[in-house]
Amino acid sequence: MSEQVEGKKPRSRQIADELREAIEVGRHAPGTKLPSSRQLADHYGAVRNTIDAAIEILTQEGLVTKQWGRGVFVREKRPLIRLGSDRYSPKYRESGLSPFLVECAKQGKTGRFEVLSIGQVKPDSDLADRLKISSTAKSALRRENVFYADDDPVYRVTTWIPWVIAQGTGLVQEEVPHQYGIHGVFEEQGHLMARINDEVTARMPTPTEVEYLRLPGGVPVIEVLHTSIDQDGEPYEVTKFVMRADMNGLVYNVPVE
Repeated sequence: MSEQVEGKKPRSRQIADELREAIEVGRHAPGTKLPSSRQLADHYGAVRNTIDAAIEILTQEGLVTKQWGRGVFVREKRPLIRLGSDRYSPKYRESGLSPFLVECAKQGKTGRFEVLSIGQVKPDSDLADRLKISSTAKSALRRENVFYADDDPVYRVTTWIPWVIAQGTGLVQEEVPHQYGIHGVFEEQGHLMARINDEVTARMPTPTEVEYLRLPGGVPVIEVLHTSIDQDGEPYEVTKFVMRADMNGLVYNVPVE
């Protein structure tokens, strides 16, 4: 029998609405376990399939998470690792930290990264245009990493750098030998960050991103395509950040031209 009632919402959505309201007003607090499917079925006078459909709605909305063998839990609200223009400010140089570690330190977290790959590559035409390099030769260095705050993977990062800048520097090493990370090496090579261009989109993750970022169901990603521009107006780095939307935010404080 269909759960659709003529002129009304499906029963599963009605139940999902009631559970959502209970979560929003705090009757089911962040981190707590919801009643079992059997208990919810008894409470709402519904069959188990209807309860499962209601829970799936809340899962896709990112309000609850299913833990195998344990039950369904209200998602905890975590402090955001905020990414924005401020992270590149020279005022943090006295801290001795790279931009990502600055972001983590603001949240009381310890940052680290895992290198997935480093190699000389032929860029596609879009990247070649952005970096003003050849698209017909291996003219770029590509670095792929996953960045962690404590034990949580917060974003997957792919960086492309003109090979003429990267060749023979610490940029080709897994552990970049500079306390300010790749940006310290860029400065040693004469490229001071004068401007940034960030293009921001939101989307659902790919299966690979779900795996690397350990994404629960219903959590989208924020994609930031970042270009660094030096004091001479030349681009010297393009980085794609794929960020967990439940753990990241964007804060920009820039002059209005």
